Amino acid sequence: MALFNMTDLRGMLTRDQRLIGIDPGSQTIGLALSDVSLRLASAYGSLRRGKLSANAAEIAAIARKEGAFGLVVGLPLSMDGTAGPAAQAARNWAFALSGATGLPAAMWDERLSSSAVNRFLIGEADLSRKKRAAAVDRSAAAWMLQSALDASASRPS
Repeated sequence: MALFNMTDLRGMLTRDQRLIGIDPGSQTIGLALSDVSLRLASAYGSLRRGKLSANAAEIAAIARKEGAFGLVVGLPLSMDGTAGPAAQAARNWAFALSGATGLPAAMWDERLSSSAVNRFLIGEADLSRKKRAAAVDRSAAAWMLQSALDASASRPS
C-alpha cells in the first residue's frame, strides 16, 4: 500500500470507521484509537516491538476487532522540521506495516508528543517513573493521533 496524507486517508474512510494511531518506539509500540466520528483519540495499549510480521498481525487483529480501517504512524521529525534518518526509518516501517496489514497509512509529526505526555504524567497525574514509562507510549500515540484528527477535520464554512 502507499502512504497517504492525513486528509486523503480520512477521506477514504466511510462512516463509523476508526483510525489506529501508532507511536513506533525502539522497544514498544504505543497504540491509540479514534472514535467513530474521528473527533477524539484515546490511548489503547502497547505492543512489544518485534518482527514486522508479528507486529502487523497484532495490529491487524486490533483493527478487525475495533473497526479500524487506517493507520496514523508517528513521524519523528527533527526540531527544525527536517526529516533525518529516524524519520526515513519510520516511513519505511509504516510503508511495510501498511502493506503487511492491508490498511492504508498516513504519517504525522510526533515531535514533542512524548515530552508533553511526560510533563502531564509528572505534573498532573503524579505517576511514579515505572508507571509513567508504561503509560507514555500509548499516551504519546493518543496525543499524536488527536493532533492529526484536529488538523484534518473539515472546518465549517
